[in-house]
Amino acid sequence: MKKFMRQPMFLVATVLIAAAGTLYGCKDFLASNSSPQGSLNEQTLQNRDGVEASLIAAYRALDANGSVQSWGNAASNWVYGSVASDDAYKGSEKDDQPPIQDIEAYHWSSQDAMTYLNDKWNGMYEGIVRANSTIRLLNGIIANKPTEFACTGADASTCDANAKGILGEALFLRAHYHFEAWRMWGAIPYYRAGDADFRKANESPLAVAADLLVDLDSAIALLPAAPRNGDKGRASLWAAKAYKARVQVYAAGFFDGVAPNTWAAALTSLHDFNIGGAQQAGNPYDLVNSFDHVWTGFAAYANSSEQIFAYMASVNDGEPNGGNSNWGERLNFPNGGYFGCCGFHQPSQNLVNAFKTDANGLPLGLSSPNTWNVEDSTFAGDSITTMDPRLDWTVGRDGVPFKDYGPHLRSWIRAPATSGPYSAKKNIQEHASGAESTVGWVPTQTNAVHIHLFRYADLLLMDAEAEVEAGSLENARAIVNMIRTRASQTVQGCGVPTDNTIPVLEAGITLDTVAYPQCVGDNRIAVPMGDPSVTWADYNVDTYNTVWTVQSDARDAVRWERRVELGMEGQRFFDLRRWKIADVVINAYIDGVGGGDEKTRRTYIGSADRWVGTTDRHYWYPLPALQIELSKVGDTPMLTQNAGW
Repeated sequence: MKKFMRQPMFLVATVLIAAAGTLYGCKDFLASNSSPQGSLNEQTLQNRDGVEASLIAAYRALDANGSVQSWGNAASNWVYGSVASDDAYKGSEKDDQPPIQDIEAYHWSSQDAMTYLNDKWNGMYEGIVRANSTIRLLNGIIANKPTEFACTGADASTCDANAKGILGEALFLRAHYHFEAWRMWGAIPYYRAGDADFRKANESPLAVAADLLVDLDSAIALLPAAPRNGDKGRASLWAAKAYKARVQVYAAGFFDGVAPNTWAAALTSLHDFNIGGAQQAGNPYDLVNSFDHVWTGFAAYANSSEQIFAYMASVNDGEPNGGNSNWGERLNFPNGGYFGCCGFHQPSQNLVNAFKTDANGLPLGLSSPNTWNVEDSTFAGDSITTMDPRLDWTVGRDGVPFKDYGPHLRSWIRAPATSGPYSAKKNIQEHASGAESTVGWVPTQTNAVHIHLFRYADLLLMDAEAEVEAGSLENARAIVNMIRTRASQTVQGCGVPTDNTIPVLEAGITLDTVAYPQCVGDNRIAVPMGDPSVTWADYNVDTYNTVWTVQSDARDAVRWERRVELGMEGQRFFDLRRWKIADVVINAYIDGVGGGDEKTRRTYIGSADRWVGTTDRHYWYPLPALQIELSKVGDTPMLTQNAGW
């Protein structure tokens, strides 16, 4: 677990909080008759400190460490949201981490895949356990010690602001963890604080959506406008309102034509934040002015106006193994050079090509749909292709400075024939940021880069989607142009390393003396687009300057923008599925689109299952077989498997 600190809130592990979140939480959830061992039990935790500790434990379940330490439980969903889409390959070597390979190939019923799916399930329901434990503790305090929070009645609405905030945050977290399970499996059980038996039937996806909105509306009614106590990581009123809009957008995609007014409801919520590019009164969120400040280890930018909800990683905080760090991403670093391991989550050639732009600075994939994906494995620093500068904030490619570690090199790639020539980049700390761990296994891979679970650009692009579906195409264009204007501000600069521990190209030869002599002494990681120091790319990104009049074209533009803005952030697969185009896009990714196919580039992908229509079984992940077995009452399982599995 993690402890709260002002500006920002770090979720730092402590023994007391760990015990609070596990002994008490699991005992109640599993309806065990045994008592917790030692001094920690419901009575000893029934005070202000105890319930605050329990709440911290609920936040601590956001990433893949603690009680469910697994790459399959990473906060970013890189396995299920990126590798399962057209954004990324599994990476590394062919037979390393076979569960991810089966998920990439849509062999989701395999025993290996089921181990990862079970880890994800356990992680989400552990978070739910902890949120509900917090609510029960708070209810016990109100009933038995009403003076603790100055309560005048039987519920938190009669108590002081801290009690209301605790309940609101716990409800928000309960909604978040259920949302994560919902977009994985659709039909899931929804647990509340009063549930004593975990053997509970799953609800329909539509019923889960309704439950999520109930929890979020309750949180909105309780939470303050700014994070409680000034702790940046806490859920606030505005975070809950944003999350409500997110759920409504997902519901609109899943249930449009089944449930009435889904897009209209989403647009109403989204208009609290922005209308046609105009920020609305009270909205605390905004785009940061430079894309490199979105994913960063620099503390000055770590809790920016763009952060709605994030896993707030922490390093060098006393945890001896770096366990509070960005642990779920630690496989996703270059296998060579400074980092040493391990080369997973590598960008696909298809994703890299999606950043190409035409002469107008607009996506080449929209203006040249038959040729945008032709290029294969040669998109390096000597390419003359025009491109969106977000490519080099998202992807490490040969001959291009890799933040401030020198140029990315092919030798950093573990198995290029299997995983391609590119590296993930957003999750990497800048060396100059000081965000790297000094302890634990391969500490160069553990850092304090926050994982954005939901950021404002994501919300804005959902707003643009809703405007398109409402027919307000110019509102959508204005929002997309906001995103693209930000993308044009800065590009990857020389970033010449100032630390002699960073490997050089070869003995005695560094980046600034051979590859790019203009970079001598230039350690700027970000420079304005058009800066003369940049000779490794022809960056060209511009806004849409022609009125949008065709809804389908506007829809395509918004969807393309989501891909290049949110690439490698674990969102892509879930977007494709809620748009009901996953079957078309993923089959085309494998077999051929825009002049290129992945079954040729990475031959192992040819063995992947193909999708069959919008009702294909792959639209929902299968429930873990172990969870169905554990749900049995007598011989009858309470959980029902998703269709086709």
